[in-house]
Amino acid sequence: MKEVTFIRRNIDKWKQTEKVLEEIEHLNPDRVADAYTDLTADLAFAQTHYPHSRITIYLNNLASALHNAIYRNKREHWTRIITFWTREIPRTMHDARGALRLSALIFALSVVIGMVSAWNDDNFVRLILGNGYVDMTLANIANGEPMAVYNGAEEVPMFLGITLNNVMVSFNCFAMGLLTSFGTGYILFNNGVMLGSFQTFFYQQELLGESMLAIWLHGTLEIWAIIVSGAAGLTLGNGWLFPGTYSRAASFRRAARRGVKIVIGTVPIFILAGFIEGFVTRHTGLPDFVRLSIIVLSLAFILYYYIYLPNKKTYGITESPD
Repeated sequence: MKEVTFIRRNIDKWKQTEKVLEEIEHLNPDRVADAYTDLTADLAFAQTHYPHSRITIYLNNLASALHNAIYRNKREHWTRIITFWTREIPRTMHDARGALRLSALIFALSVVIGMVSAWNDDNFVRLILGNGYVDMTLANIANGEPMAVYNGAEEVPMFLGITLNNVMVSFNCFAMGLLTSFGTGYILFNNGVMLGSFQTFFYQQELLGESMLAIWLHGTLEIWAIIVSGAAGLTLGNGWLFPGTYSRAASFRRAARRGVKIVIGTVPIFILAGFIEGFVTRHTGLPDFVRLSIIVLSLAFILYYYIYLPNKKTYGITESPD
């Protein structure tokens, strides 16, 4: 890479690092650590390819200053537990926005594949959902209770079981990133096809509206959390597949730290989704307005916390583009 190209690609990032150095007392340690990791990787690249360049001297001086600032004795404030959820998670989602878009795209395409397959093959739904579930649901429909599957167990055991299962799906989706991004993509594909065939099945039974009001009560949060977990797994997989100017090990560690933070952020969402499914979805007689309001509120939370906040430039410095 020519030196002028190297400078042009990274100059904005270095300016942001200067701001990190100026405002380091007001930033969380992870943000500073990411800036330092980026900077040292660029410094190593410059020392290798442009050892006598002025840009190498500049990066060395900036890295030394940031290193000295980082290793001052500094106590962690108790408010970190608050800023973790209000600043660190949204900032991390901003950094992983490309992976989030890809995860959502994979899931959406998988849903379409599930819908088309179920529409054109009557046996596809049984293949995906199982004969037992399909036969049970058809019996419930015949009895006038199409959503009876949601009131077949006690509230608390159902809530705990669903929440634990969803959290495990989330961590599996993330961990599959160890098998490259394709492992996470496979989990997203399976869940998307299942959802598409599931909704198509109820459409064929002329119960699409009722099924959506029941399913998306908890599904709005649950499905979104799976997509976010997919973004964590894709981040992990891409970290060692595409290390860029980092060493592969350094890139993997950086991606793993970001991915873990993302997937931890989904746990409260899965807990809330499990609570809704265990205690609210079972009440199929709730007015449509109430059920629709819960769905809209869930969607509003997603848009605010995962779209609006990550793009709001109020975290001490302005984020630079990927």
